[in-house]
Amino acid sequence: MLNEEGWKINTAECLRGRRGFCIFAVNKPETMAKAKPFVKWVGGKGQLIDQLEALLPADFDTRENVTYIEPFVGGGAMLFYMLQTHPNIKSAVINDINTDLITCYRVVRDNPDALVSSLSKIQKEYYALSTEEARKEMFLQMRDRYNTKALDDLENSTLFFFLNRTCFNGLYRVNKSNKFNVPFGKYSSPTICDASTIYADSELLQNVTILNADFEETLNHATGNTLFYFDPPYRPLSDTSSFNDYPKEAFNDDAQRRLKLFCDRVHEHGYSFMLSNSDCLGKNEQDRFFDDLYADYSIDRVWASRSINSVASKRGKLTEILVHNYAAVKGARNIYPIINQQATHVAENECTYRIGV
Repeated sequence: MLNEEGWKINTAECLRGRRGFCIFAVNKPETMAKAKPFVKWVGGKGQLIDQLEALLPADFDTRENVTYIEPFVGGGAMLFYMLQTHPNIKSAVINDINTDLITCYRVVRDNPDALVSSLSKIQKEYYALSTEEARKEMFLQMRDRYNTKALDDLENSTLFFFLNRTCFNGLYRVNKSNKFNVPFGKYSSPTICDASTIYADSELLQNVTILNADFEETLNHATGNTLFYFDPPYRPLSDTSSFNDYPKEAFNDDAQRRLKLFCDRVHEHGYSFMLSNSDCLGKNEQDRFFDDLYADYSIDRVWASRSINSVASKRGKLTEILVHNYAAVKGARNIYPIINQQATHVAENECTYRIGV
């Protein structure tokens, strides 16, 4: 079933969530974008793009000269999607506290030829190794060199790409000494040099301002019609579920509260924002941390897949929250009837619709 904007509404995904929250998913007609994330990244938003698009401001496509800002860019799935899908975005600003990741973005943007050449060389060397033991030895050698932190931007980015593609599950994790410590991934022929993606991304990044600062710095770059998309380090649902590059104490509950205060400032300036985070209430009905923290804004639940877990039985679907400071969303007009239809068996006081309230 397609709505007027060409969105495919999947009624089977409109389910009653735990404790009566109504959750929906939508699928966009398949279009292959040229540019895409050049690294694997835990928490990447590729799987949620359709749902995030549906929850953009209803009038977003009619806004002119939009500035798009991501204070926690990570792998950049939403960035690449937005820049290719919404031509009314005239400028973009990305930021991340991870210096090596931001260096990669800058090298991809400014020096793609040298990066492709360097990655091709290291990929050829890796492919020439005939045993897993030899590949592991190369991985450990490259990891040690990367951890010296005494490399130029090109070599640092080359090793970042290499480790990202050959380590376990593409994780980025550092220890208390800020040393990358993810183990070998046992992949015999991973794609280390994806030249077409690097060149496509480089072209798209030409007009993007790239920052390596605290997230609050991004407000200085907002002007006119600005949309912020926040994808911060998620609040862990368990003691073992945090795999981001922030030390656990660096983005704790106090940091989440500071981010909320920053969202208040964004709102007071008249800018739009949407924010993703873990659904604590979906895991523990006593944990209302985000529902109370963002009580003044609209909160939606969206489906996500959990794939980073060494235990297969603990992978699967779960919900995340999507907070926004505007009432009308793009997908609401056609999604509402489906939600209401699917939820007719639920008593009115049991089902809370948190879309555009």
